[in-house]
Amino acid sequence: MSASHFVKHLFRLNPRQPPSFHILSCISAALSRFDRHCGTDCFRQFSSSVSPSRTTTTKSTCLKAMAASEPLASFYYSVRIQCKKDMADVLSDALLCFGASSVSIDEEDGPPSSNEVSVDSIFPPSEDVDTCISSAADSIGLEKVPVYEVEMRDQGDWIMKTQESFHPIEVAEGLWIVPQWETTPDVNATNIILNPGLAFGTGEHPSTKLCLQMLHGLIKGGENFLDYGTGSGILAIAALKLGASLADGVDVDPVALSSARENAALNNITPGKMRLCLVPDSGTTLDNSTSEDDQGRTSPDIEFVLEKESYDIVIANILLNPLLELADQIVSYSKPGATVAVSGILSEQVPYIIGRYSGLLDDISVSELDEWACVSGRKKDPAGSRV
Repeated sequence: MSASHFVKHLFRLNPRQPPSFHILSCISAALSRFDRHCGTDCFRQFSSSVSPSRTTTTKSTCLKAMAASEPLASFYYSVRIQCKKDMADVLSDALLCFGASSVSIDEEDGPPSSNEVSVDSIFPPSEDVDTCISSAADSIGLEKVPVYEVEMRDQGDWIMKTQESFHPIEVAEGLWIVPQWETTPDVNATNIILNPGLAFGTGEHPSTKLCLQMLHGLIKGGENFLDYGTGSGILAIAALKLGASLADGVDVDPVALSSARENAALNNITPGKMRLCLVPDSGTTLDNSTSEDDQGRTSPDIEFVLEKESYDIVIANILLNPLLELADQIVSYSKPGATVAVSGILSEQVPYIIGRYSGLLDDISVSELDEWACVSGRKKDPAGSRV
């Protein structure tokens, strides 16, 4: 499992409540597994500035993750597990901790009166499915391993299903997200052509929609924009297409940066207009390092170095915990009086964000969509003036 995807999954604990003892046990066990591959220093780097996992709801299936943990082979394991409804979320998180590449909950499988649901998961061929499921069940305190079925499937089926579930979306008036394999519905609109690949960000998730809608109203032309946790690059590309002069994107995941670069090329955006780099770590010296993505392609991790007070708009669409921990760092990149927006949070988590950012931002406002929220404000001017 890649380091960044591992950490993304760890932070996908139920956002409505603190992690239970069993989930903490799951994390502890999974960390031991992870350390054998990358070591604790790698985990500390990623956990301090983790990027988000975007959850997409399509009909009744809640997509937990769409990030492959290893280079795609010619096949994968498709696993369907029967479990009690009240354990589905926690089991899903445990499965991700112990090796599943993706997990979804099928709420339509079975009669409405049934107390059970199906948890569908995908495992790469290198994983021992029986051991992973047994470990996941044990980590959350299940007395016995739930009943499950395993099928071996061709990876092409997975890719096809992914493409079938991603269609053109109009996120704001005249602003469309269009999959690379689909026809553009409105050639006169602002169209963002996207192939998310293994990165997060298709525009379907409410938090991403809120950020795109905010950009649609904020961009007037000529702005410098920072996308903190860029994923597929969707926000940076949108900013440029709406008229920004420069859009920089940072992420903890080299695979995400590779996806963002490809999406920029799909939209005829040059590297000079959209720069990308890994999130700097306080204990790491920035250099011109390179990394290998899931297809074995080498690309630079660092195309530029983030500078303080350089951006007119900063958006961080990640998760509650890193938003709280990294608040000073996120806001520091914006100019005095610039707009800073944070998302990837549930509406009920807004008070935590306001409490943390009220000392950093003025004129704080909240927008909400389907129980998700985006909090924005203007960076306080140390001199006491506002832009």
